[in-house]
Amino acid sequence: MLIQNHQVDLETPTGTMRCYVYHPKDSAETAGKKFPAIILYSEIFQQTSPIRRSAQIMAGHGFVVIVPEVFHELNPIGTVLGYDDAGRDKGNADKVAKYLEAHDSDTQTMVDYLHRLDYCSGKIGAMGFCLGGGLAYRAAIHPEISATSCFYATDIHSGLTPSQTGNESLTRTGEIKGELQMIWGKQDPHIPAEGRARVYQNLVEKKVNFTWHEFNGVHAFMRDEGDRYDAELQLLGYQMAIGMFRRVLY
Repeated sequence: MLIQNHQVDLETPTGTMRCYVYHPKDSAETAGKKFPAIILYSEIFQQTSPIRRSAQIMAGHGFVVIVPEVFHELNPIGTVLGYDDAGRDKGNADKVAKYLEAHDSDTQTMVDYLHRLDYCSGKIGAMGFCLGGGLAYRAAIHPEISATSCFYATDIHSGLTPSQTGNESLTRTGEIKGELQMIWGKQDPHIPAEGRARVYQNLVEKKVNFTWHEFNGVHAFMRDEGDRYDAELQLLGYQMAIGMFRRVLY
């Protein structure tokens, strides 16, 4: 399926948020059709080339995909951090500085925007990688998020920022009403086995509808740049996410 894209600046309670929107291309084939949406949360680096390609892949399978600049309050519009020490340090500092409530209002702003699109069906899911996996988990609390795929989600087991009471997303797990898909790398030092076990036990206790998948992979195995990339696991990950979203959102 051919796709097209545009940018939109949305006004949130904490400032202007640049978002990148990808969706099936207008054509005779798609005329009059409405597509479900996916909010795709990036890593701490915002919309890098790998994140853009992830959005394009999902859009090419029949979804409206919106990628927010997750730290829009803390950077000029259009900021992309590098996959290097400086970028990592800045992204981690931004993660600490931004409160979860601001991410919640960002999510609400995007949900409202998606409902205004005449080619969006109104069914919405969430997806994310690393920091974005944790933000997608947080978004799953929103009552309009029907399906969520979290790839090696950081911070759920330990709390997103030290400036808040730790594990607040974890304590709100029982509010998740849609289907949840959790995908991990066993060799990921950012989410050790005991951390994953804590998340798993909490999901069981709160009776969330979820699936759990652990692969022999390191952190960021979906990112198609750098020496962590695992093409086989990446393909499997996309197939799993697309399968769930098609089943739940269509």
